[in-house]
Amino acid sequence: MPEEFVIQFENASIFQDDHLVLSGVNFTLAKGEFAYLIGRVGSGKSSLIKTINAELPLKNGTAQVVGFALESMNQKQIPLLRRKLGIVFQDFQLLIDRTVYDNLYFVLHATGWNDKAEADKRILQVLEKVNLENKGFKMPHQLSGGEQQRVVIARALLNDPKIILADEPTGNLDPETSESIMVLLREISQSGCGVLMATHNYPLLKKFPERTLKCEDGRLVEIDDNAEIDFTMLE
Repeated sequence: MPEEFVIQFENASIFQDDHLVLSGVNFTLAKGEFAYLIGRVGSGKSSLIKTINAELPLKNGTAQVVGFALESMNQKQIPLLRRKLGIVFQDFQLLIDRTVYDNLYFVLHATGWNDKAEADKRILQVLEKVNLENKGFKMPHQLSGGEQQRVVIARALLNDPKIILADEPTGNLDPETSESIMVLLREISQSGCGVLMATHNYPLLKKFPERTLKCEDGRLVEIDDNAEIDFTMLE
């Protein structure tokens, strides 16, 4: 895979169990590139993201993700792949019985960071990146929805990923907070990390135009102009 591409799919078929969701998938994501992934509910957005992070196997075609060949991955390679990916969920999935700091430390410890001083340094770095450097002692319930999502983004950045996969990251946020999360994700892409964002938040697409991929009728197609999207047909 050329170094500039962090994702490259060629003639791939995306399955959810034995159900074919998308066929003939061909797309690339370059280092530092931002792309939206849109489409109706059930059109294949989440299945594609789950295939990229090896939660679903790639049964047909070929795909390279940060240097790993998905079609030939074994179980031992999956954790190595996921350390190069950052995942941002709509519903946060924070540990509610632990502070922000302990949520982040849990991930670092689980991924092999055994030096406490180095872990502390990295946690401060990612909290500063999302403007939460003074919130490490807080519990998740003490934070606003936007702050919780920023913690999730900080968590995704801990292992310096090559790609952020964001699955409806603004789905539970108000419009103003959604815009601030969007600005943060674009800043992350501009720093060299590829971002693929599945979303139904079409006002964001209009306000922050970026490359857009659409799951439609079992195919993945690229939209040339967001202004031409009939957003009412995608709900």
